[in-house]
This record gives sequence, structure tokens and C-alpha cells, in this order.
Amino acid sequence: MTALDAVRVPHARGGLPGVELRVSTLARLALAGTGGDRLRVTLTAASAALATLALLAAATVAAIEPPDLGGAGVDGLSHQYTNALLREPGLRPGVALVVLLLTLPVLALAGQCARIGAPARDRRLAAIRLAGGTPRQTVALAVVETGGAALLGVLAGVAVQLAARPLLHRPDARGRLPLPTDVLPSPAAYVAVLLGVPLLSMLAAAVLLRRVTATPFGVRRSATRRAPRPWPAALIVLGVGGHLALLPRVVGGGGASMVPFLMLPASALAILGVVLGVGWISATTGRLLLRFSRRPASLIAARDLIADPWHGSRTLGALLAAVLLGSGALVVRAWFVTTAEAHEAADAAYRELGGRPEGYLSFDEDFYVNSAESFALATLVALAVAAGGLLVALLERVFARRRAHSALLATGVPRGVLIRALAWRTLTPAVPAVALAVLIGAMLARGYAGDEVVVDGTLVEACEGAPPRCTAEVVSPDTVRPIDLPVVPLALLGTGALALITINLGVAARSVRTSATPGELRTP
Repeated sequence: MTALDAVRVPHARGGLPGVELRVSTLARLALAGTGGDRLRVTLTAASAALATLALLAAATVAAIEPPDLGGAGVDGLSHQYTNALLREPGLRPGVALVVLLLTLPVLALAGQCARIGAPARDRRLAAIRLAGGTPRQTVALAVVETGGAALLGVLAGVAVQLAARPLLHRPDARGRLPLPTDVLPSPAAYVAVLLGVPLLSMLAAAVLLRRVTATPFGVRRSATRRAPRPWPAALIVLGVGGHLALLPRVVGGGGASMVPFLMLPASALAILGVVLGVGWISATTGRLLLRFSRRPASLIAARDLIADPWHGSRTLGALLAAVLLGSGALVVRAWFVTTAEAHEAADAAYRELGGRPEGYLSFDEDFYVNSAESFALATLVALAVAAGGLLVALLERVFARRRAHSALLATGVPRGVLIRALAWRTLTPAVPAVALAVLIGAMLARGYAGDEVVVDGTLVEACEGAPPRCTAEVVSPDTVRPIDLPVVPLALLGTGALALITINLGVAARSVRTSATPGELRTP
């Protein structure tokens, strides 16, 4: 079935020719198409399923009810869990927030999946316009396709969550659970997810198509050609600078509990600045390559960077956000480790002066370090998902430019030059952007943790002998430990992100070899 066969052209109001697309017709057109269209629908549904699982996980954590203070849980802790992050009510909102952050790279992956097979879909939309369809109806077709795929993904995600719950319910010998499998999200949460994810997907599709005009002669994009400006740097300065300037005042004024609410907008501004700044980095590096490079591959990449500098912002956004958050988690972990060392040294001095076997401080190193490592692990998961979105974007770009690559191939440009041009095009903005994300994440966390850990001394009775004789009261010395910046883990994080990009480039390079053929020039 073609697009023209599915459209009924009646006489519209006012005597003008129009078109009427029934819901059934919209559904048939959304499912019609080539293998690329079916792949787009499948990957969009898979991304929606992943987002549904993350949202339901956050809702499950939020659904944990505090124990009855009049019963066994008099301390207010949920002792049925082995993880302290789930036991303490004050920490569960942070856990839910971290899980919600994992939906961001998943949604970015969904946005990239929605672009697979875009040229064929654009030709189908143009055929509908040729049959009398209006621009609003062509947009409605794309929106229905995205919303339907998202709805299928949401239903699949809910089914997986309900099926996995009894499989993950594994209490230990004391009856404690590693995961909150004893609770379910509220019915309102299920309804919100079932309706919210498809609606957000449809809204995102409508926004992405707001500058696209499908005409009977093809598809025209009215995107601006204005070169990017370095104004995203102001967002970075505002986020990092405001955080570093306000943090001492908040902590000094006794508002330590407000620090997370200060870090959240600061991190959001910094992430937004880094993501939007990739456009300016791409345009600038493209101009530098065009001026100083003399190799064909780099010159092709330079022209491509200048022509579409915003491509890096669209493809690298989620990956850079994960790198920034992961960098901050590594610095916070180093702070926790140094704090544990300082407490241990202060306790050792206290025991030595007092001649006592016990200390005076307590610091749950395992809890804090494990919490930081759990957050770092979550960012690694987000990094892997973002890398999947980047791979989809690279393959979509190779597929969309296959005719341009074929034209270059027909004029004598070797395939190796095209592959190296793709590598220049991807890595040139990615390397400085990843380095910037690592640096900003470390700066935000460093501003929160500080440069050193200070443990104040305390009054202690100096005792010696057996039985001990306490002769005088002295003050144990202050313990100061500098917080070493985790240079090696930060370098590994940035290198790992670039390695994921390079692996994706290897996969995309094979697509260049198979898609760039002179026969593509005969394809209508």
C-alpha cells in the first residue's frame, strides 16, 4: 500500500480541495513503509520501554512507606532492606531523583531513533501532500507514528516490570530485601506513565517537525543558518560560578540542608551550557580545520562542521551530561574516602593520648563510599545508553548522506577518505566537549567538597599505666587531610567516553562502505 492509495480526497469546507484522514488511515500509514521505518518504530518502542522501567523504578522507591513509629520500627528506618539508601527515608528521594536522571539519555536515544529512515518517511509525507494532504495532517501522521510506538513500548515496559518483580524478590536469611520488591507504584503513577510517555513522545515529535515543511515536491527544512554564538559559556559561568559563590554563604549560615537544592540548578545550568556549547565548538573547530588543514578528509569534515554545527549538540548531549555527572561522582567519592581517613587518624590520636581502645568519632565509610559508587555506576549506565543513541545518530547520518557519499565516490574520492572524514567530523567536537564536561563536573563537586577535610580535636584525659592513671586533660590535635583530585579515574572516564565514540565510529564506518555505492545515484 502506498501513501496515495490510503488517502481519500473529498471536497473540503469552503469549496477548497482537502483531504480527510481517518484514525484507521493514520494507523495504516504509520505502519506502512520500508524496513527502515519498521526499525524506527521498533527502536522507538524499545526506548519508551526503557524509560518506562526507569520511571516505574523511581515510583517504586517513592512508594516505600515509613514504618509505624509505634511498632518495631521505632527508629523510623525501613529495616526490611539491606541497602541503607532504601532504609533511610531521607535518602530515598535522592535515589528516586538519580533513577529519574537515567531517563534523560533514554529519551535522547528515543529522539535519535525517531530520525531513522527519515528520508523515506519524508518522501511519503511529500506523496501525501501531492494527494491533497495539508501540512497539519502530515505532521499528525508522524506524531501518531511516534505516539503509537511509544505506547507499545510503555505497555511492554509495564509488562516487564510486573514479570520481573517476583523474579527479583530474593530475601536473605534475615528476610531483608536488596530491592523494594515488596511494594508497587501507586495506580496514579501507572496512569501517569502510561499517558505521560506517549504524550511526551508525540509532543517531542511535533516540536522536531515544527521547522519541516512537506511539499508535493519534497521536504524543506526552514532551520536557521545563523552561526552559533558562544553564549552557552554564560550558562556554564552562571552555574559553576553561582554555585561556588553561594555555597560558602549557605553552609556558613547554617543552611547545609539547602546544598542539594543549590547543586541541582547549578548542575542543570552547567549541563545545558556544555550541551549547547557543542554547536559553537563544532563551528569553531570547523573553521580552524578549513584554514589550517590540507588533507581531503579533514577538509570534507570542516565543511560539514560549518554547514551543520548543531549536529554535535543533538547527538552528544546525553553522553556529555552523563560524563559531567560521573565526573562529579568520582570527586565526591574521593571526598568520602579522605573523610574516612581523617576520622581514622583523629581517632588514632585520641586513643594514643587517652590510652583507650575506643575512639570518639564514627563515620560509616562503607555507606558513603558505596552511595557514591552507586551513583557513579548509574552514570555509567547512562553513558552506555547515551552511546547507543550516538550510534543510532551516526548510522542515521550515514544513511541520510549516502547519495552525497556516493557522488563523492563516483568522482574518485576513496572510501577511506569518507571514513576518515566521518571520524574527523565526530571526534573534533567530541574531544574538547568531553574534556569540558569532565572539568566542569569536577569543579562543581570540588566546590561542594572543598580542598581538604578538617576534623577538630577534642578534650581528652591523658591516661597511662595499668590500671590507667589520668593525670591531665589535653586537647587532641586537629586532623587535616587534603582531598586529592582523582586524576586517573577522571582521565579514565573521559577516555572511556571517547572510546565508546570511537567504537561507534567503527560500526558507522562499515555502513559507509556498504551504503556509498555509485548505484545510489540512480535511486529516485
